[in-house]
Amino acid sequence: MFGMIKNSLFGTAEGWPCRVLSKGEKEEVGYEERVYEGGKFATVEVTGKPYDEAVKEAVLKLLKYVGGSNDQGAGMGMMAPVCSTVFPAEDGSLQHKVKVLLRIPSQFQASPPSPTDESIQIEGREEMTVYSTQFGGYAKEVDYVNYAAKLSSALGNEETYHKDFYFCNGYDPPMKPYRRRNEVWLLKK
Repeated sequence: MFGMIKNSLFGTAEGWPCRVLSKGEKEEVGYEERVYEGGKFATVEVTGKPYDEAVKEAVLKLLKYVGGSNDQGAGMGMMAPVCSTVFPAEDGSLQHKVKVLLRIPSQFQASPPSPTDESIQIEGREEMTVYSTQFGGYAKEVDYVNYAAKLSSALGNEETYHKDFYFCNGYDPPMKPYRRRNEVWLLKK
């Protein structure tokens, strides 16, 4: 089992197709407006656990799914980023509810294999436009909360976006120590 997960982690990840509409910088925060393609996603929702713990649990399930724990026994390869939908509380901290999404790789988009784990759902999602900012390191809840606040402040009142949730994205496997890429996305209204 570990062999399958290991292979999917060390393989080159396929990126979620997007196009950049514009770039901006304000208050030393660089950001981009991007459009992400719709498609089919494997999703896991975890409630009642802190963000970092919830994401770890969900990602492991999704890695097993793309690594071959599905009705076709198909090793699908890895997608980037792993995208978590988070729900901020009044004080900005994240509620104990997270939904982690992984885009199904292109060759399986038309008919994704069924997960053997019942907690994984396959979902169709529409194209979406986001404001994104990037940062490095091993990202934890506190980092995402911090960068979401910075991005929100940089966008000011000029742009409209959803405030009741946002997306936290990790692009790298845990064993990549340097030049890590993390992003916060605010969904444009």
